[in-house]
Amino acid sequence: MRRFLLSVLLVALLSLQAYAQRTSSARAQKNSSAAASSPAATRVTLGQSVIALTGPWKFRVGDDPHWANPTYDDSKWESMDLSAKAGASDPTTGWSGYVPGWTVLGHPDYWGYAWYRIRVQVEPRPGEQFALAGPGNLDDVYQVFYNGVLLGSFGKFPDNGTPTEYYSQPMMFKLPLTPAQGPQEVVLAFRVWMEPDTLLKAPDAGGFHNAPLLGDLGAISANYELARLQLYRTYAIGPIIAALFFLLAIMAFTLRIFDHTDMVYRWLGAVFLLTSLDRVVAFLSSWTQIESIFSSVVLKDVLLGPLILGGWVMVWFVWFRLRHLAWMPTVIATLTVMYMFSDLLGEDLFFNVIPHDVSALFHLASVGIRIIFLLPLIFVVIEGVNKQGFEGLLALPAVMLVVVAQFQDELAVLHFHISWFPFDAQFTLSEIAYLTLAAVIFVLLLRRLQQSLQHQRELASDVKQAQEVQKVLIPEQLPKVFGFALESEYRPARDVGGDFFQIIPQGEGGGVLIVAGDVTGKGLQAGMVGALIVGAIRAEAAHAASPINILRSLNAVLYGRGHAHATCLAMQLDEHGNALLANAGHLPPYVNGKELPMEGAVPLGMIPNAEFSEMRFRLKPGDRLMLLSDGVAEAQDEHGRLFGFDRIRTMLEKPVRAADVAAAAQAFGQQDDISVLSIVRDAYTWISGGREYDPVPLPAAENGRAQVVDLRRK
Repeated sequence: MRRFLLSVLLVALLSLQAYAQRTSSARAQKNSSAAASSPAATRVTLGQSVIALTGPWKFRVGDDPHWANPTYDDSKWESMDLSAKAGASDPTTGWSGYVPGWTVLGHPDYWGYAWYRIRVQVEPRPGEQFALAGPGNLDDVYQVFYNGVLLGSFGKFPDNGTPTEYYSQPMMFKLPLTPAQGPQEVVLAFRVWMEPDTLLKAPDAGGFHNAPLLGDLGAISANYELARLQLYRTYAIGPIIAALFFLLAIMAFTLRIFDHTDMVYRWLGAVFLLTSLDRVVAFLSSWTQIESIFSSVVLKDVLLGPLILGGWVMVWFVWFRLRHLAWMPTVIATLTVMYMFSDLLGEDLFFNVIPHDVSALFHLASVGIRIIFLLPLIFVVIEGVNKQGFEGLLALPAVMLVVVAQFQDELAVLHFHISWFPFDAQFTLSEIAYLTLAAVIFVLLLRRLQQSLQHQRELASDVKQAQEVQKVLIPEQLPKVFGFALESEYRPARDVGGDFFQIIPQGEGGGVLIVAGDVTGKGLQAGMVGALIVGAIRAEAAHAASPINILRSLNAVLYGRGHAHATCLAMQLDEHGNALLANAGHLPPYVNGKELPMEGAVPLGMIPNAEFSEMRFRLKPGDRLMLLSDGVAEAQDEHGRLFGFDRIRTMLEKPVRAADVAAAAQAFGQQDDISVLSIVRDAYTWISGGREYDPVPLPAAENGRAQVVDLRRK
C-alpha cells in the first residue's frame, strides 16, 4: 500500500512538472511570436549572446544622408527579410545562409546606392559590451550608422566621388551602449553601394547576401575570427597554385640554359609567371584590402587574362615548331590587344563616362574575342599533330586542360558544374585544371628536355665533324713554298667558322696559288659553305686556272644557293715575286704595311656573271704581304669602338707576326672570325747574268780559297 501511494505521488509530481514546462514554453513562444510580428523592433533578450538580424528590415534604393537619422519615418519603405532558405548556400564560395540580392527582389538591373534600416531593442547586462558583425557577403561596400552616427565602413567612401570597392570580407564594429540605461532601442542603418560591373557577375546581385550579427562583444569577436578563418580556407588553393606555377616558371627558365635555341622554355616560363601573378592578385584581393575591385579587375581581367590566353596559344605554336605559319604570332598579338581593349571598356570601370549599355556591348565583344581565340588554338594543334604525329598527340591532354582552365565561365553557361567545397575549401574547375596541368606540363617538359639533350649530343657530334672539315678550310700545316716564308693564324668566333684560305704550290719553280675568303655569317652553316668553296677551289686549281677564272667559277657555284655569299681574294705568285690578284669584295692585301690600291667588287654569289677587280704587282725580296679577314677590323670593345684600319696600319708599319695581329684584335673584342696570312719573300738572291735565282748553299772552299759570289741585298 505504501509503495502504491508513493508511486501515485511521483506520477502526480512529474505531471505537474511537465504541465509547468509546457506552460512556460507556450508563453515564450507567444512572446517570441509577438516580438517577431511587431513592425517596430527586434527584441534581444538576456541570454542571447549572438542573434542574426534577419529582419524586419526596411529597404530603399537611392541615397539621402537623412536616412541615417533614427527619427526618420521609414514606414513607407519596403520590408525585406534576410532569412535564408533551408540549405541555401553561396554558389561561388559555398557559404551557408545565402540570401538573394535586390535584383531578384524587385529591383532588376539596379546599381548604385541603397539603404537598409532596422530598429533593435537591447538590454545589456552590467559590464557587458555589444558589437555588430557586418554582413560578410554583400555587393559591394557599405557604411553602418548607429542612431545616426557613423560607426564604421567596409570600403572607402570619399566625400565626393565613387566609393572604393573590395571583395566581401567580415567586419566587426563595437556598439556604444550604456548598461545603466536599461533596455534601449537603437536604429542601425546601412548605406550600401554596388558598382555596375557586379550586375554582370551574378544573376542575383545587390546588397546583403547574409544577415548581420548582433550580440556580446566576445561572442561577436569569436564569430569574426571564425569568419576570417572560413574566408582563408575558402580561397586557400590560390596561394598553392601561385607557388606551384612560380616554381614551374623557374624550372622553365632554367631549362633554357640547357637548350637556349628552344623558345618554348621562354614562353612557358612567361605564361607560368603570369599565371602565378594572377593567382597572387586573386587571393590578395579576396583576403585583404590591399587590392580593390578596380585594381584587381584591371590587373586580372584587362592585363593578365588576355596575356595568359594569348601566351598559351603562342606556347603551343612554338611547342609544335610551326615556323611556316609566320603570320600566326601577328594574329595572336592582334587578338590579345583587342581582348584587352574590349575588356577594359566592358567591365564598367568608367561608368561615369561610358554608359552601362555601351559597356555591356563591349563586354559581349570581349566574350566573343575569347571564343575566337579558340580558332587559332585549334588550328595550331591540328597543324602540330599533322606535323609531329605521336609527339603532337602527347600534348593534347595539356591543351585540353588549358582550354578548361581558361574557359571556365563559358563552361558554366553550358551548365557544367564548376565549384566544389570539400573541407569548406573552394575548388573550382579552373583550379583543378591548373593543378592537373602542372603535373602534365612537368612530364612533357622532362620529355622535351631529354629530346633536347639528345639533339645537342647529335649537334655536338656534327660540330666535331665540322671541326674536322675546318682543318681542310684552314690548313694546320702550311706547305713549303720555295722562296717564300708563310705564316697563318686563325681564331674562329665559334666552334666552327666561315673564314677559309688555300695555299696550293704550282710547279717546281716556286710558284704558288693563294685563295682566301670569308663566308657571310658564322657557325656551322658558314663552315659548310666554306667547305663547298674549298672543294670548288681545288677542282678549279687542278686546271691551272687564273685567279679571275677561279672567282668566276666560285661565283657560279654559290649563286642561287640562298644566303651562301662570301668575299674572296685569289692570287698567283711566281718565283720572281710577280703577283696577279683578283678580288671579290675582300679586304685588299697590305704590302709592307700599305694597303694595295685595288678596286672594289661584289662578293661571290650575289649576282650572276659578276665582274671582279684584277691587278698586278711585284714582291721584292724582303717584302711582306699580309692578308686579313674583316674580323680584324671589325673587332669591337665594350664601348662600341672598332679596332679599325688605323690600328691595322700602325701594327703593320713594322715587321709583325700573324699571331700578334690576330691576338691584338681578339683581345680588343672579337666579333667575327679572325684569320691572318703572312707571306714574306726571301731577302737574298743569287745574281748571275742579270737574272735572279733562288738561294742555294755556298760552294765549299778549294785549296784554302773561297769562290767569289756576287751577293746583293735587294
